Amino acid sequence: MQQLTRREFLKGTAAVLAAPILVRASSVGAGERPAPSNRIALGAIGLGGMGSGDLGDFLGRSEVQVVATCDADIGRAEGAKKRVEQHYAGKAERGDFKGCTATQDFREVLANPAIDAVMIATPDHWHAIPVIMAARAGKDIHCQKPLSLTIAQGRAMVEAVTRYGRVFQTGSQQRSDRNFRYACELVRNGRVGKLQTMEVGLPGGSQCPPQPEKPVPAGFDYNLWLGPAPWAPYCDKRTHWDFRWILDYSGGQVTDWGAHHCDIAQWGNGTSHTGPDQVEGVGEFPRDGLWTAAMNYRFVLTYPSGVQMICSNRYPNGVRFVGTEGWVFVDRGHIRSEPKSLITSVIGPGEVHLYESADHKGNFLECIRTRGATIAPIENAHRSVSCAHLGNLAMLLGRKLKWDPEKERFINDPEADRMLSRAMRAPWVL
Repeated sequence: MQQLTRREFLKGTAAVLAAPILVRASSVGAGERPAPSNRIALGAIGLGGMGSGDLGDFLGRSEVQVVATCDADIGRAEGAKKRVEQHYAGKAERGDFKGCTATQDFREVLANPAIDAVMIATPDHWHAIPVIMAARAGKDIHCQKPLSLTIAQGRAMVEAVTRYGRVFQTGSQQRSDRNFRYACELVRNGRVGKLQTMEVGLPGGSQCPPQPEKPVPAGFDYNLWLGPAPWAPYCDKRTHWDFRWILDYSGGQVTDWGAHHCDIAQWGNGTSHTGPDQVEGVGEFPRDGLWTAAMNYRFVLTYPSGVQMICSNRYPNGVRFVGTEGWVFVDRGHIRSEPKSLITSVIGPGEVHLYESADHKGNFLECIRTRGATIAPIENAHRSVSCAHLGNLAMLLGRKLKWDPEKERFINDPEADRMLSRAMRAPWVL
C-alpha cells in the first residue's frame, strides 16, 4: 500500500482544500481563516445506516475533509466515496474531485499518516480492534455506541485511548441534548429529593426463524465482516442492520438502546466513572431461530448507595428518575415531572452544572483542536454499556450477581467472570 505524508496528500487535493473555510474562534484568532493543511482529515469506517448518517454530518462541516471511506461491503465504500467527491466538487464549483479513497480493509485507513481522525460505525463486535489500532496509530476517534461487545473489550479500549492520549467521543448524542442534561441536573441538585430508583425504558426484541444459507453477495467480504466472531454461514438476516439481534455480534436492544438510556441514568446518578455492585434479572430469549438476543426483559442494578436502576421493555422508552419528593421523566423530545413545577426550576450558579454541549459532533471536532475531554468520553461510554452487559449476563445465567465496579470482576463467581470476555477467531486479537 502506497504511503503518503500529510503534506503530499494535501498537495494532491489542493484544488478543493484551497477553498476558504471558517472554524470556531477558539482555534484561531478572530477573523482568521485556517490554511488548508489545518483541516481535520477524516477516515470513515463502517458505512451502513449509522455510518451513512455520521458521514453526512461530517461532510457538512467546513473544518473537516473526508479523505477515505471503508466498509466490508465495497459497494457501500464506493458509494460513499462518490458521495464525498460529489459534495466537494459542488463546494468547489467544479465538475469533479478525486481526493477520496475507498477500501474494504480498515487497516488501510489507519495506516495512512495523512488521516487525523476516524469515525467508526461498524457492528459492535468490530469496535474494539479498530479503536485500539486507531489509538496506536495516533488517530482521534468518534465511535458509535454501544462501545463494546464485552466488558473486557471495553476496558481494553479505555486503556488504549488513555495510553496514547487520543481524543475520543462515543455516539451517545443524548448527552448533547438540553432536556437530558437538564433532567440530570435536576436530579443531581436534589430537586426530586433523595434519588431512589431510575426506571430505564428500552424497546423489546423480536425473533427470526431459521434461515437457509445464501450465496455471499458480490463485493461483500463476509469473512472480514465476521472478523473475530465465530464462523457462521451467510444469510442476509445475519449482517448489516440485523446483526444487532444476534449475541455473537451485539447485545440486542439491551445494549443498543441501553447504551443511550443507561448512560443518562448514570449521568443523573453521578456514577459515570463507576457502576453498581449487584445485578439480577429475568429475560425471555428466543428458543430457536437466527436471532438470539432477549425479547422481553427486566433487570435491576443496585448501587452501593442503595439507588436502583431498573431496565425493562415494559417501561416507556426513556428514563424516569424517582426520588422522595417527586420524579422527572425524559426522552427524546420531552421532559415531564411531578410536581410539574420541577421542570421550571432554575439551576443556580452555586449548584451542579453538567458539561454542556449543543452540537455533539461539533464538540468532538472542538476537542480535537483543544485536546480537551469530550461530552461523551470513553470511560463514561464503557461504564454505561457495562450496565447493559451486566444485565444480559445476569439474565443469561439466571441468578443474582455481585459485582466489584473497581476491579470489574464478579465476586466469587468464576463462571460469570469467564463471560466478561469472548474468544476471538484467528487471526484477530486485541
